[in-house]
Amino acid sequence: MRKLFLIFLFFNQLYAELILEITQGTDDPYRVAILPFSGDTEMSEELESIIKNNLNRSGEFETFGEEELLSSPSSEEEIVFNDFKILNIDYLVMGSIAGGDVIYNVFDISKSSKIRTSTVFGIPNKNRQLAHYISDGIYEEITGLKGISSTRILYVTENEKFNLVVADADGKNEQILLESNEPIISPVWSPDSKRVAYVSFETGMAKVFIQNIGTGEREVVIENSSQISSPAWSPDGKFLSLTLYQDGNAEIYILNLRNKNLTRLTNHYSIDTESSWSPRGSKIMFTSGRSGSPQLYEIDLRRFNSKPKRITFEGNYNAKGSYMPDNQGIVFVHRSESEFKIAMKYFDENFIRPLTVSQMDESPSISPNGNVIVYAIKDGNKGLLAGVTLSGAKFKLPASNGAVREPAWSGYLR
Repeated sequence: MRKLFLIFLFFNQLYAELILEITQGTDDPYRVAILPFSGDTEMSEELESIIKNNLNRSGEFETFGEEELLSSPSSEEEIVFNDFKILNIDYLVMGSIAGGDVIYNVFDISKSSKIRTSTVFGIPNKNRQLAHYISDGIYEEITGLKGISSTRILYVTENEKFNLVVADADGKNEQILLESNEPIISPVWSPDSKRVAYVSFETGMAKVFIQNIGTGEREVVIENSSQISSPAWSPDGKFLSLTLYQDGNAEIYILNLRNKNLTRLTNHYSIDTESSWSPRGSKIMFTSGRSGSPQLYEIDLRRFNSKPKRITFEGNYNAKGSYMPDNQGIVFVHRSESEFKIAMKYFDENFIRPLTVSQMDESPSISPNGNVIVYAIKDGNKGLLAGVTLSGAKFKLPASNGAVREPAWSGYLR
């Protein structure tokens, strides 16, 4: 599927509050009416507010509350579908709360029928998480794509100090994983989203650390005197690919996390860096200058003594590549007419699709459903996040204080 959907992010944190600025929406959003859930009134109001915000932030939905409708049925039997058709409503959501659990139903107005009934079991004092799960169910039923309201995002803020921050997809429940006087770069999630790897300069040189999200425990992945950067997890979480400078040149290595054995993957006098794994772990893509300019190369790990294969040819700069989760293509930074843009290329096409129009875009990260690309941009001397979809929605996330950069999406958490 080649239609991208967007979940906008709103962050609210003392260190770097990010304020959503929608710069372009989609032309034909899904129109969804959401009725109050029967049962606990206070809980219903909280759930309704969060669900509406999640869907509206996607850029693909327009939601309607009870006060905007011609009728407000309290049960399936009371639904008058024509009342919603008159308002051009596409879908209706209603449900009930019982003992903290929620049963919700989704109705297709054009078909005058119910298309989904789901039960989401509540967790004490976790109504926000419950609302995210419901939002994801609605999103998936209507779009056919898995929702990402319940995912998390990792990013770096700079405001006097450097902070590695993790937050829910709507910016709530923020947690500072690391505060440092030295730069933090290249954060990445483990496949199970329970750990993160990142580069810290706290020892005086670039070193890769792994940190447990739940406990905060952290460790250096390799104790040696070499600069180490650009970590990337294998899909099974058993390996990290890294850039090491141990022989004076930047090369790609694979680290076995169990026994700490290193396997050298590249051997060239040019710089090889910024590796990433294919979804099945059978290939590694990386940035190399071996052709005279930064380009993306790929190594097939299934073949003995496999040689790097160049996979980008358009333009004189293509770097920081990531595979799309469905393995249909790649997303990367592409230089065009002296401007650095986020671009994508499908494997069955021989041309690049530029996605952005800024002058200095970097660090693209793809959501686990493959439909959101968030990246870092420069606005004057200020760093902020932005996002784009192929369906046309665009946004910016400027920080009220300091700068924010290096975004990274988690995997699915449920």
